[in-house]
Amino acid sequence: MRYLITGGAGFIGSNFVRGILEGRWGVEATSVKVLDSFTYAGRMENFGACVDDSRLEVIRGSVTDSVVVEDSVKDADVIVHFAAESHVDRSITSARSFVETNVSGTQVLLDVMRGKPAARFLHVSTDEVYGSVPSGSSTEADLLQPNSPYSASKASSDLMVRAYVQTFGVDAVITRCSNNFGPFQYPEKLIPRFVTNLMRGRQVPVYGTGSNVRDWLHVDDHCQGIVLAISRGRSGEIYNIGGGTELDNLSITRMIIAAMGKSEDVIDYVPDRLGHDLRYSVDWSKAHHELGYAPSKSLESELPSLIDWYSNNQSWWEPLVND
Repeated sequence: MRYLITGGAGFIGSNFVRGILEGRWGVEATSVKVLDSFTYAGRMENFGACVDDSRLEVIRGSVTDSVVVEDSVKDADVIVHFAAESHVDRSITSARSFVETNVSGTQVLLDVMRGKPAARFLHVSTDEVYGSVPSGSSTEADLLQPNSPYSASKASSDLMVRAYVQTFGVDAVITRCSNNFGPFQYPEKLIPRFVTNLMRGRQVPVYGTGSNVRDWLHVDDHCQGIVLAISRGRSGEIYNIGGGTELDNLSITRMIIAAMGKSEDVIDYVPDRLGHDLRYSVDWSKAHHELGYAPSKSLESELPSLIDWYSNNQSWWEPLVND
């Protein structure tokens, strides 16, 4: 199988690349081509030892460049589309790059896919497109109610995928994941930011009262779900990929503090984020029944080894923190 991975040098994409090359999910790859624009979060270091694998080819380019995309896609059997601007805070500051990459970039890829009827397109999306969920869990049939420029751009790209399936017959599947955690995550996100702050003797900033709830999904479980959706998912369908661990931000903050032997004096309560969704929760029973998906790594069990990873890989993250 020949793969094209867009955004493959980022956190989740690089984990998928490493896993495919290592045969982690029982999938054999004859080639893995990565298309990445190498903005702040994309790094060659994220490939680890796999950077020297002869099956890996890395192309520096944007998904908004139709010429680069056309050349990159031509030999692929499967296209896994991770490439996206993904940090909510950055989208609040400036939304333009989110629209350009997440919406226009997806449209460029889909236009190229119209000429590849035998290839499968897997679009990686997010639970944030459902908006805040006061109770229960979001199903794939629920109304999209995005509340940030980031989630609005991802909802728009999801709808673009649906349109190309319906209008042009593109073979595409959408997955919507909950909050990912794991090694190689850029230290702007909650867990790596708090861990690296505490390692440097800094405080940890908690929005508002810390009552916002997220479902936490290990990046390995997410990638396993993607692999299952590629091989077993029905074209045009959407599959939620959840982690099964819902925690409010204050609880996870306290977990990290306790695991690192610190006191709660390090918590710095800061003004809440604009338009901050209170709770996300996805019902992943469809992925379980149709794909055989189930998460296997909980945040509680994986947190100690994750802290150890950041402790043992300071040379990876230290150049990325500037506060």
